Amino acid sequence: MASVLDFGAVRVHLGEKSGKYPDGNQLIVQGADMRVAFDTPEVANRIGPELDTVDLVILGHVHEDHMAGLHRLPHARVQVHEADLAAAQSWDGLCRHYGYPQDVLDAMLAIVQKDFHYQPRPDATGYSDGAVWDLGGGVRVRAHHLPGHTAGHCALVVESEGLAFIGDIDLSGFGPYYGDATSNLSDFRQTLKKVAELDARIWATSHHKTVVTDRAQFVADLARFASKIDERSAQLLAYLQAPHSLGELVSRRLLYPAGYDVPFVACAERNTIAMHLDELLAQGQIALQGDGRYVVA
Repeated sequence: MASVLDFGAVRVHLGEKSGKYPDGNQLIVQGADMRVAFDTPEVANRIGPELDTVDLVILGHVHEDHMAGLHRLPHARVQVHEADLAAAQSWDGLCRHYGYPQDVLDAMLAIVQKDFHYQPRPDATGYSDGAVWDLGGGVRVRAHHLPGHTAGHCALVVESEGLAFIGDIDLSGFGPYYGDATSNLSDFRQTLKKVAELDARIWATSHHKTVVTDRAQFVADLARFASKIDERSAQLLAYLQAPHSLGELVSRRLLYPAGYDVPFVACAERNTIAMHLDELLAQGQIALQGDGRYVVA
């Protein structure tokens, strides 16, 4: 049985290694009329009746590691922000969400089925920014749209407990991830400002940090997490003291260490680096040469 933290109506089941990917942390919220799960990471498969009896799963966003327990809950309703809805409803939708080439998608399908018990949910329905769920007994959940990681990424705030589930704004040392087709660097920069303004006194993440209960600590962790974006830009500027093509930059890597070779790594590197290059071009810090290579301006 996983370790559990209690915060009034909210129970946080800790995934392996504090929910480090490929696991995650499972939140279950109990109202007088309704029991709700926030996401279903791998740890969901080790929880038992408390999860099996949920009435509703609210996905804060769609990625394979947040759907790993849905196969156990065919009876439960599933809701997800409308911008991520297609990715929850079908494999084709999830493929568009990832935006990877076909050979990578084929490899990913095998992985998500084997390691994440992947099952699409064509019955899933959409919610929008500001959606509210009244679970009874004064327990209320509100969605706050915080895109960047995915187009539909949301924080789910249990207002009665002052607890904000901030999903993959996970305060990790890796920093923000925006490597897929629906990811957006500019949106993530705005999200990192907005998440600090949520009316909360407890912050729960999908991975790594798990729960932070001190605002000063949260603000410091968030600043450190956000700083990885500018560190990546600085690293690219260092590379671009000499001209490089996008392909050459992908080979040098910005996100992942050499030797870490899961199927999507090159795609995530390419998408991420391209977003940084566009930003640096717009700022006039780099120039694009006639041969298609980038260099410091």
